[in-house]
Amino acid sequence: MTQPTTSNPTDFIRDIIDDDLRTNKHEGRVATRFPPEPNGYIHIGHAKSVCLNFGIAQQYQGTCNLRMDDTDPLGESMEFVESIIHDVRWLGFDWADRLFYASDYFERLYSFAVELIRSGDAYVCSLTPDEIREHRGSFTEPGRESPYRNRSVEENLDLFSRMRAGEFADGAHVLRAKIDMASANIVMRDPIIYRIKREPHYRTGTDWVIYPMYDFAHCLSDALEGITHSICTLEFENNRPLYDWFVEKLIPGPRPKQIEFARLNLSYTVLSKRRLIELVKNHFVQGWDDPRMPTVTGMRRRGYTPEAIRNFCAQIGVAKNDNLIDISLLEHCVREDLNAHAPRALCVLHPLRVVIDNYPEDLVEEIECPNHPQDPDMGTRKLPFSRELYIEQDDFLEDPPKKYHRLGPGREVRLRNAYVIRYESMVKDEKTGQVIELHCSYDPGTRNAPPADGRKVQGVIHWVSARHAVPAEVRLYDRLFRIEDPGSEEDYTKHLNRESLEILSSCYAESSLGTTEPGLKYQFERLGYFCADPDTAPGKPVFNRIVPLRDSWAKAAGGRKG
Repeated sequence: MTQPTTSNPTDFIRDIIDDDLRTNKHEGRVATRFPPEPNGYIHIGHAKSVCLNFGIAQQYQGTCNLRMDDTDPLGESMEFVESIIHDVRWLGFDWADRLFYASDYFERLYSFAVELIRSGDAYVCSLTPDEIREHRGSFTEPGRESPYRNRSVEENLDLFSRMRAGEFADGAHVLRAKIDMASANIVMRDPIIYRIKREPHYRTGTDWVIYPMYDFAHCLSDALEGITHSICTLEFENNRPLYDWFVEKLIPGPRPKQIEFARLNLSYTVLSKRRLIELVKNHFVQGWDDPRMPTVTGMRRRGYTPEAIRNFCAQIGVAKNDNLIDISLLEHCVREDLNAHAPRALCVLHPLRVVIDNYPEDLVEEIECPNHPQDPDMGTRKLPFSRELYIEQDDFLEDPPKKYHRLGPGREVRLRNAYVIRYESMVKDEKTGQVIELHCSYDPGTRNAPPADGRKVQGVIHWVSARHAVPAEVRLYDRLFRIEDPGSEEDYTKHLNRESLEILSSCYAESSLGTTEPGLKYQFERLGYFCADPDTAPGKPVFNRIVPLRDSWAKAAGGRKG
C-alpha cells in the first residue's frame, strides 16, 4: 500500500527526533509504533495518533509498527483486532510485515520479571488489593512498605513460578517492582507488574493465568521491537519514570524514549473508550459503527473520507497541553474534501407533488446535468423530466415573506437544469388542511435558458420526476450530544441529543441513484452530503447524511442556529 503523501510539518516531537538524529542517538534510525489495546474500536483520537506515528515514520524514512497491546484478556477479542487492522488500512497506512502482539512476548516478559526478582528488584506481595491501595499512601503522604517486601529471592522465585502454574486464586498474590514507597510520584511506589487472572486470552487461550500489567509490557515490547520514539498521550506523562526504570533495568544499549503529546478532545463528543463501550452496551447507539459514533468505523459508515480525517489531524497539529477542538473543524475538512470529489445528485426529502398542467402528459424529456459544476471531467448524466414532479415541501409557502425566493402564489422558480415554472393553484387535504399538491405551468422556452422576455427568476429549486424517481430512505444524523464538552460531565448520558437521528422513509431520489452501491458519496443539491449506507439494496437506496452544506450549530448555549 502506498503511504499518503504529506508535507513535512514541524512540532516539538519532530524537534526531539531531529536532535536525536544530529547526535546519532539511534544510529540514524527512526522507529515508531501505533499500539492500541484491542478492547474496542479505534476512534478519531486514535486516528490522530495513527497519523502522527505513521506520518513521522514516512517523513524520516523510518518504520512504524502496528502492535496490539493485548495484555488484559478481559474484553479483548479478535473482532477488535480485525477492526483495528481494517481501520488503520482504511486511513491509508501500511506496516508491511510489522504486525505484532504483546501476547507474542508473554514468555519473554515472564523472563524479564524473573530477572527483576533475581536482581532484587521485584517481589511477590500477598496483600489484598484494598491493602495495597491503603499502603500506597497519597499525594501528601508517603506509602508504607509491604510486609512481604523483603521476601528472599528464592521464596519470590518459588511463589512466582507457582503463580504461573495456577496454584493460587485470583488476587492471592501479585508481583510488584521494588522501587520506592516514599517516591513523590505515586506511580513509582512499588507498582504491580503481574497479577493472577483466570481469564482465557483470545490468542493464547488458557496457557497463562498470570498477565503482565500494561506499564510493564508496553515499554518492554517497544524495546523488543527496536522502537526509538514511543509517542503517547499526556495521561502517561507520570508513568514515564516507570517506563524508563523498566527499560534501564532490563534493556542494554539503545533504549526507546517516551514522548507525550496532548490527546484529542473533540467538542460534542466523548472519546473515553469506557464511555464508548457504555454507549454500545446500553444501546444508546446501534453499535460501534453507528454513524453518530466518533469511531473510525462509524465515521466511515457515515461517509467521512480518510483524506478528510488525515487533513483534520494535520490541521490540529501536535500540542503539549490539552484543549478542546471544535468538531466544526472536522466537519469543515469533510465538507471541503467532498465538495471537490462528490458527484452531484437530486433527492427530495419531504416530497410535495407538482403537476405541470401545460406539459404534455406522455412526454418524457432527458435533461443533461453536470455531475460536478466545477469539474467537467466528472462528466454528465441524463435525468428524466415529466409532467409530474416532486419538490421539497418547504420550497412552497402559501403566504411567503417578501424575501422568500421559492414557490408561492404569484411566484415562479427555476427547476434545477430545467424549466421555469409558475404557481397556479393548490390542493389541500380536507382533514388536515395541509397542502398535498401544487398545479403549475411551465415556460417551454426556458429549458436551461433565461426567459425570452428578460424577466428575472431568482429562485432555483431541486426536483425529481415522480414517474421515474426511486423511493429512498434517508437518515439524518446529527451530533450525539447537546453540550460542547460532555466528557467533563459525570452523568454524560443525560446530555445525549435525543434528536441525533431522524429517519425519513418517504424520500425520492433521482433515477440514476437506483443502482448506487454502499459507500458511494454524493452532494444532494441544496441539502448536503450523503453516503449510501451498507443497508442499501438494488432499487432500495439508503442514504446517511454526512454533513450539511454548512455548519448549522451555534457556539451559544442551546445548540442550533435557526
